[in-house]
Amino acid sequence: MSAAALPRRERPALAPSVALSALVHLALLGVMFLGVRFQSHPPAVVNVELWDTPPPVVEEKPPPPPPVVKPEPELEVKKPEIALPEKPKPKPKPPPPKRDLAFEKSLREQAANEQKQLEEQRLRALIARQQADARSRALATWTDKIRAKIRGNIILPQDLPGNPEAIFDVTLLPTGEVLTVRKRKSSGHAGYDDSVERAIMKSSPLPQPDDRNLFQRQLELKFRPQDR
Repeated sequence: MSAAALPRRERPALAPSVALSALVHLALLGVMFLGVRFQSHPPAVVNVELWDTPPPVVEEKPPPPPPVVKPEPELEVKKPEIALPEKPKPKPKPPPPKRDLAFEKSLREQAANEQKQLEEQRLRALIARQQADARSRALATWTDKIRAKIRGNIILPQDLPGNPEAIFDVTLLPTGEVLTVRKRKSSGHAGYDDSVERAIMKSSPLPQPDDRNLFQRQLELKFRPQDR
């Protein structure tokens, strides 16, 4: 069967619902209207009688400006005064002492004596040097005589090179006789050393000094082959 052949159903509950809804809305509008009318009556007037005069109106003045705070003046710090020491007053010069003529005379005499002693010491030293020089020259003359006598007895080796030096210590008697001969330094040539030692012993007694006070028991004699 087709849909057109079906019978159309009616909705019996729809009309009462619509009517009920319209009725509720009308009731609500009526309540609202009545409420507004009830609250819109004119306000009651209250009359107040004033028996005392009202207080004068005080004009409010603007608050005074804050006081200006002046900065406190800086305290001046005074430096402590330093007491400078007073300059010493110049002392008066003492009077010159009185001259002691006797004391000055003794000082001059003492200085003269010291100068005299100094000159005497210099003179004695000069005489001593002169005597020492004279003694040295006399000893040199005496030893030259001794070495001359000994050289006359030295037989030189044939193969002696150069001019070597030999030194001998000789012990003498006051008469000039030779006691001992000791070689202190070799010439480096044994033949020449032996020849000199034999010549010293052969030359005994050796010459004596002209001044007996110049005699020396120990003599140091030096010899070279080319000495004359």
